Amino acid sequence: MKTWGWEMLCDLGYCDLASIKNPEHIKAFASYLVAQIDMVAFGEPIVVHFGSEDKMGYTLVQLIETSNITAHFSEDTCSAFVNVFSCKPFETNVVLDVLQAFFNPRFIKHTMHDRISYTH
Repeated sequence: MKTWGWEMLCDLGYCDLASIKNPEHIKAFASYLVAQIDMVAFGEPIVVHFGSEDKMGYTLVQLIETSNITAHFSEDTCSAFVNVFSCKPFETNVVLDVLQAFFNPRFIKHTMHDRISYTH
């Protein structure tokens, strides 16, 4: 076994509603985050609005050359759920700073996971 990559999972609470309902703002977040953590985007960010009732909101998928960044935004609860996964190391404090700047949550809970490659 060896570490193949790292995944950061972030739960954001009480975000600024206008920021999580704005697809252009979400795209700008993706582009800025990619640059700040020194990654290379693979294509443009995909931002789609869907769902119903309390599950409605935007979802972001940004492929990066070393894996992906995904986010789900809940308009009903003003929450966001962001994952950064990469086989290239990145600074967690930079991700947290960018999340704070773009979505102004009252709290952020985050965890880091080593992703393991099993070889034969």
